[in-house]
Amino acid sequence: MSEIPENDNLPVQETPAAAPSNPQAQQRQRASQLAQALRAELRKAVIGQSAVIDDVLTALIAGGHVLVEGVPGLGKTLLVRALARCFGGEFARIQFTPDLMPSDVTGHAVYDMQSEQFKLRKGPVFTNLLLADEINRAPAKTQAALLEVMQERQVTLEGRALPVQLPFMVLATMNPIEQEGTYPLPEAELDRFMLKLRMDYPQQDEELNMVRQVTRSAKADMLEVSPLRTLLQARDVLALQKIASDLPLDDQVLDYAVRLARATRSWPGLAMGAGPRASIALVRGARARALLRGGDFVLPDDIKSCALAVLRHRVRLAPELDIEGLSVDQVLQQLLDQVPAPRL
Repeated sequence: MSEIPENDNLPVQETPAAAPSNPQAQQRQRASQLAQALRAELRKAVIGQSAVIDDVLTALIAGGHVLVEGVPGLGKTLLVRALARCFGGEFARIQFTPDLMPSDVTGHAVYDMQSEQFKLRKGPVFTNLLLADEINRAPAKTQAALLEVMQERQVTLEGRALPVQLPFMVLATMNPIEQEGTYPLPEAELDRFMLKLRMDYPQQDEELNMVRQVTRSAKADMLEVSPLRTLLQARDVLALQKIASDLPLDDQVLDYAVRLARATRSWPGLAMGAGPRASIALVRGARARALLRGGDFVLPDDIKSCALAVLRHRVRLAPELDIEGLSVDQVLQQLLDQVPAPRL
């Protein structure tokens, strides 16, 4: 496991007088401070989306992928650019369009006239952070190019399985209201996203602050990410993921995560429930949440705090509730309120 390097310039919290003597506890505290410093840095660029920032960091620490849904102009792409700026690894962006081909994503073989041989040209998917912008604008066959790499962290080109760099994270954006020229995401692909986030309009004071900052910027209507500091390298992210995966988890909390996922399969108003990937994502997300808040173990509230983002794209609302105007989040919130959580 990579050790989290010491960095005197990192804006961490003051260490309490009675610092933990256990080396594992010290490393956990250091990892939590690093994650919180990254959160503070992202909030400088992305204004009024604190919950979304926490969810993206949860997925990063848990090693999952994120689908961000929101109307244009809320800062979906800005958030990914800001994360890439704070991360010292490689970053690539694919603008999904109706004429995008699978080989434009994964790569292809090209004939080299000089050597008279075919050579593999790797696509943009061979990176650490991949921004799939407006993913629902490409047809299903192009979207399917991401299935293998999202699950297995490898791409098969010309019969060869080529691993991608670790950490690897796909951050996809989509516009929920524009239907013309868009394609629905297949269920298999949706299930590979650990979290589906909904980015909403900011509060009035937050929007006021945003407008004030943007209108001072020299780049028209864009917030700049160049002032943000690079706080993480690839090995630091891998270390955070390892530390989070080692956080203690009581069997009652594990059982709670599984009960939540299983409850969706027979819950009134849901025509389709979540599969076992949801149970796994709940536990991984809860461990990342616990590390982000500086906890020493996972609480039931950590499970509950990421449950909506984990479940909303893995269930399907019954037609009768859809007609009544109920949303998936409302039904899931009822489920969360009624499934008993353990008391630790």
